[in-house]
Amino acid sequence: MAFQILLNFFLAFLWMFLQVSFDLKTFVIGYLLGLILIYGMRRFFKTDLYIRRVWAVIYLTLLFFKELIMANIDVLKVILKPKLDIQPGIFALPTELKSDWEITLLANLITLTPGTLVIDVSDDQKTLYVHAIDVPDVQDAINSIKESFEKAIMEVSRPC
Repeated sequence: MAFQILLNFFLAFLWMFLQVSFDLKTFVIGYLLGLILIYGMRRFFKTDLYIRRVWAVIYLTLLFFKELIMANIDVLKVILKPKLDIQPGIFALPTELKSDWEITLLANLITLTPGTLVIDVSDDQKTLYVHAIDVPDVQDAINSIKESFEKAIMEVSRPC
């Protein structure tokens, strides 16, 4: 993936030098032409086209910001209620993630979302223990995390 990105930048700069124009428009045109060229040569690369992973990273970032805003609204609703009727709880979140950085990323995304906190990771790294400020249905909370953050992390980290 890194080789493809560097190759694409090299092709974009090469296009700029061939056009003898060093502005942003020429670079973007060269970058897009390089992307088309790399797409045409994709069978010579061992990995899939890098742009898919870039889109997955952008999707994960946008998903985090969406979840961050929604969690802030939920916590604000809890704070502004005159009667405190929350159901805090700790639940075990089984994960399919394997590498240390995937698990760390998931734990950090959960912790950075208001109202939730990863307390511990099991020794075998297959379970995260999460505290939530309001969790009326544990299975719903587990499914929500698995279908959003965990799925997006797997799209970023695993080859297609």
